[in-house]
Amino acid sequence: MKKSNAKREAWQKKQEEQGKKVVMWIFGALIVLAIIYLVWTFSMMA
Repeated sequence: MKKSNAKREAWQKKQEEQGKKVVMWIFGALIVLAIIYLVWTFSMMA
């Protein structure tokens, strides 16, 4: 019982870390897209 509990905890920790990575990638991509949009918008005004 203890062995499976430890495995489950390790798996949950790994999943949580992967989830955080995915969220950080998504935020990074959104920031990059926002910067590209701002540059494009200002270049169209000029």
